[in-house]
Amino acid sequence: MAKKKKTEKPVEEMDPNTHILGAGDVLRQNITETLETNYMPYAMSVILSRAIPEIDGFKPSHRKLLYTMYKMGLINGARTKSANIVGQTMKLNPHGDAAIYDTMVRLSRGYEALLHPFVDSKGNFGKAYSRDMQWAAPRYTEAKLAPICNELFNEIDKDTVDFVDNYDNTMKEPSLLPVRFPSILANPTTGIAVGMASSICPFNLRELCETTIALIKDPEAEISDTLKAPDFAGGGLLLYDRETIENIYKTGRGGFKIRARYKYDKDGKCIDITEIPPTTTAEAIIDKVVEKFKAGALREISDIRDETDKSGLKITIDVKKGTDPDKLMQKLYKVTPLEDTFSCNFNVLIAGAPRVMGVAEILSEWIAFRTECVKRRVYFDLTKAKDKLHLLEGLQKILLDIDKAIKIIRSTEEESEVVPNLMIGFGIDEIQANYVAEIKLRHLNREYILKRTQDIEQLREDIEKMEDILAHKSKIKKIIVNELTDVSKKYGQDRRTEIVFASEIAEDEVEEEIPDFPVNLFFSKEGYFKKITPQALRTSGEQKLKEGDEMLLEIEATNNTDLLFFTDQCQVYKAKAADFDLGKASQLGDFVATKLQMDDGENTIY
Repeated sequence: MAKKKKTEKPVEEMDPNTHILGAGDVLRQNITETLETNYMPYAMSVILSRAIPEIDGFKPSHRKLLYTMYKMGLINGARTKSANIVGQTMKLNPHGDAAIYDTMVRLSRGYEALLHPFVDSKGNFGKAYSRDMQWAAPRYTEAKLAPICNELFNEIDKDTVDFVDNYDNTMKEPSLLPVRFPSILANPTTGIAVGMASSICPFNLRELCETTIALIKDPEAEISDTLKAPDFAGGGLLLYDRETIENIYKTGRGGFKIRARYKYDKDGKCIDITEIPPTTTAEAIIDKVVEKFKAGALREISDIRDETDKSGLKITIDVKKGTDPDKLMQKLYKVTPLEDTFSCNFNVLIAGAPRVMGVAEILSEWIAFRTECVKRRVYFDLTKAKDKLHLLEGLQKILLDIDKAIKIIRSTEEESEVVPNLMIGFGIDEIQANYVAEIKLRHLNREYILKRTQDIEQLREDIEKMEDILAHKSKIKKIIVNELTDVSKKYGQDRRTEIVFASEIAEDEVEEEIPDFPVNLFFSKEGYFKKITPQALRTSGEQKLKEGDEMLLEIEATNNTDLLFFTDQCQVYKAKAADFDLGKASQLGDFVATKLQMDDGENTIY
């Protein structure tokens, strides 16, 4: 059977209309122009809308979450599932449910990161001091706003702050919150933007309110007289150096050291660490202690474990007999994160521009912001009072002749003429006439009108007071001072972080003590090293050696002797006899190349 020839399909000609103009062409671009057009908008967005807090103390993600919870009625109502809050917040914050929930966790009471948490939480919200203790999923936990949020939202419906459109122009959200206390310095805030960062330490609310009041009364007041030092939710010991703290207060930059707090039993057999610096975690501390122990730097420790439970953080260290717990802790402070530095960078957005400011400057900006909020609130209340007074004055005129008002309404043929006829009949304006016309027939009696108009005198007094407040800055300042005093009384707490003077600590610190006693040092040709006490040497037998090995050196020395090990790679390693464990003649000893972590193939020769 003959094979059929394959019929070749004609090649289709490319439609000239489908050709993309410039496709495949290589274009040269100026790198500076590309960065300016492509990268700069992103960088500015991160700085202005994500990482740097504003004068009310919040980043946009915090503000959107808290405002959503306020609109959900969670400021006085019962808790609701966190998943519900996260879903509602996505109407304002489109960055995803995981990011929103992370924000909520960090603002919660359960997480224990803030001195004054804004979210009243129920369930597992993790812990700030633990790296591995993860929070539960949002479908399991519940939350509502904490009572202190009344100081954030109490006046938000009185035109105290501007509202802007959300990302899809379907809702309005506040550009700032009208906070009644300087929350920017009451809780810690950290953020990494593009080319800049922000790191603000928290201060005790009582001290902060007292300092703000002092600045309102005297802008030249000395900050450090009332604001002693930062205060952290996790407690600890702050090493106070006046010059360092005052420099941070002045410039907004610098760092100070925080130590863990510990206690030990009467016998000194174990040390309990109950408070740690905010910059580290319990796991990081344990890992570092174990690392140092393996390196032979912490011979006094026999065990370390995490005993954290519902009562709070607890790291327990078992120590060997005869160890001084205080001296051991001094050593641990030096070589582990049990003492750490908190770096400050008070970078805040003011009128849309990032500025690094000192404490006095930040508080001055907050006072100016709060002054504007109070002005707007008073003006809002004044406008409402004037409008109400205007309506009641119209109603009062009706009181003179109720029958006349009823007659005008009854005798008017067209509904549209009722308001104009009332205006003419009583000499009132259109707004007043509309108000009168809308009153139900059952209310057109002397008793109802007298009840409604008896507030006229009180309204006139209130209006006079509000106009007086707006005319005098001193009265606005007095309102702010009263508000700060009230906040301090309601939510003020005792200091959690204890202040310890650095100069006193320096005197107590001791150098690491290495016990010194006579030893015999042995070094073999194959690179094995032994350290044996004379007593152990007298009672022991023959030196144990690897097959084919022989003893190269035998030296009488002390435990503090410095040693130099020379290798076949023309290198020398320095160590102390104390770095090696005591051995016996019946043991091979330490292989020096492994003990001192030498390079592969490198061997000691002397």
